[in-house]
Amino acid sequence: RGTLADGLVLRRHDAQRSTHRGIGHSMATFPNQTRSVTSAPTQTSKQKGDAAEDAAWAFLQSQGMQLLHRNYRTRGRGGGEIDLIVRDPKGTLVFVEVRSRAQSRQGGALASVGRVKQQRLLFAARCFLSQWPEWPPCRFDVVAWEAGQLHWVQSAFEA
Repeated sequence: RGTLADGLVLRRHDAQRSTHRGIGHSMATFPNQTRSVTSAPTQTSKQKGDAAEDAAWAFLQSQGMQLLHRNYRTRGRGGGEIDLIVRDPKGTLVFVEVRSRAQSRQGGALASVGRVKQQRLLFAARCFLSQWPEWPPCRFDVVAWEAGQLHWVQSAFEA
């Protein structure tokens, strides 16, 4: 079996690069994204989350990603959910966590992917990969929507 490995470095001329404390190798901000994940006040948290996932998937698809699974869930203690499992154009399997926050209070969307969440994502990824005879190169990305702006952190944490 292969190992979980770091993925690609984002190459996009109009992306602003920065690092985020506690998470990630590189982060790209895409302020000109036209998709909005803002919602009416009557929407439930689930509906807002689904809208953020839809917008994140549309963005990733525009980057050449192929969807393998959406909302993959594991059961039992330590179980978790992976919002999107995609394959990038070079064949790397990408486990994507999507987060959305209307404002950046309390650290914002990126800061909400802490150690416990990372462990749950890793557990779910291992369950997903247990069905594969051989593991491809893999990475964990975070797509965060904050105040209407998309942040894509590739290789957000290491496993």
